[in-house]
Amino acid sequence: MQTLYPEVKVAPPGPNARVIIEQDRRYASPSYIKEYPLVIERGEGPWVYDVDGNRFLDFMAGIAVTSTGHSHPQVVRAIRDASERFLHICGTDFYYDVFSRLCERLAGYLPEMGPKKVFLTNSGTEAVEGALKLARYHTRRPYVIAFKGGFHGRSYGALSLNSSKVTQRAFFGPLLPGVIHVPYANPYRCARGCPPNACEPSCNAAHALEKDWFVNHVDPREVAAIFVEPILGEGGYVVPPASFLQELRRICDQHGILLVFDEIQSGIGRTGRMFAAEHFGVMPDILLSAKGIASGMPLGAIIAREDVMTWPRGSHGSTYGGNPLCCAAALATLDVVEGMLEEVRATGELLQEGLRGLQRLHPVIGDVRGVGLMVGAEFVQPGTREPAATYVAELEQLAFQKGLLLLSCGKSTIRFAPPLVVRRHEVEVMLHILGECMDVLDARHPEVRT
Repeated sequence: MQTLYPEVKVAPPGPNARVIIEQDRRYASPSYIKEYPLVIERGEGPWVYDVDGNRFLDFMAGIAVTSTGHSHPQVVRAIRDASERFLHICGTDFYYDVFSRLCERLAGYLPEMGPKKVFLTNSGTEAVEGALKLARYHTRRPYVIAFKGGFHGRSYGALSLNSSKVTQRAFFGPLLPGVIHVPYANPYRCARGCPPNACEPSCNAAHALEKDWFVNHVDPREVAAIFVEPILGEGGYVVPPASFLQELRRICDQHGILLVFDEIQSGIGRTGRMFAAEHFGVMPDILLSAKGIASGMPLGAIIAREDVMTWPRGSHGSTYGGNPLCCAAALATLDVVEGMLEEVRATGELLQEGLRGLQRLHPVIGDVRGVGLMVGAEFVQPGTREPAATYVAELEQLAFQKGLLLLSCGKSTIRFAPPLVVRRHEVEVMLHILGECMDVLDARHPEVRT
């Protein structure tokens, strides 16, 4: 197999890219973010090629979506074969083989949850919306609990659960009533300013709920569900202590509240297990999946305990959710991912080891954390631990110019969420480029060197 490296022949955006970017700016909604001027022509594995012939190493995977890499032949073949049979019939109203096989496959994971049923959606956001409906219907309770720093999507119910960036919520109110936000367990950056890994017991969510919310604001008998990312995604790639999720499970069991794990970003092998829940030994009542589930095809899933998915016929549906091409892609994706979980864990350890090596050279890296290939490096001003947001923005752009695709999250964290097919060579190339970029930026920002 050929050993590849990034190759930037034409400084991006090149002439072909500029034509497409100008067209996009004229006609596409201004709400799109567009992190940097990447105009993709094709992709293969962890490599992306732009319309001007440049080759980039992809360490963001379309925001943790292209789990099997770009255009994995097994996934492409499954989509092609499905497309030759039929494109659509509507899984809400009729039956077809790949739909029911995928539901069975997803229901087979996490046996500790017990018997499960599955509802297929078009996206993670739709899975969150459906889970909100299901939780309220099943419990007949109005309130839901979410977490500061959390991200669950951009439609109204999901948006109401968000507490990540104010720009996502500004001027869209009033949002869904009955949503309570409590602190997420961040061992590095406590919301109350505690030193890293030295939080007081009163900082945790269980304390906030049991000593404040459930005493002064809302009766727990009115709370339908707790929505939580077992590993915080958009909020900064934060891995909480297992006790955080264990306490949430205890509270839910005590008060008849449903525990909902949003594994839209952390699931489907991203952490080296099929779902992040396996790392913590805590099982939810409802688990949400999307992003990497179909290697880039639009698909999401609500996976709920059978005794929780009690909504009746016609109470929820979807015209396109569980489209036959997406289901075929998902089945192929699961086949591929199941065979690489051990390698994902090993590559993730190599990645974290390399980032910690850079941390020893560059004090601006305040924290390296993660599981499998869901890894975050938080950049801070040395001494104050204030977010080094400008540094991160410049790092992302400079890396792009050198042929490396990165993406930030939280206030000043670079997320490393490459396709799960990356191995030692790609990790070493990424670390080399990252180190070069940081050498340049450290010289540009002398305040981060001490």
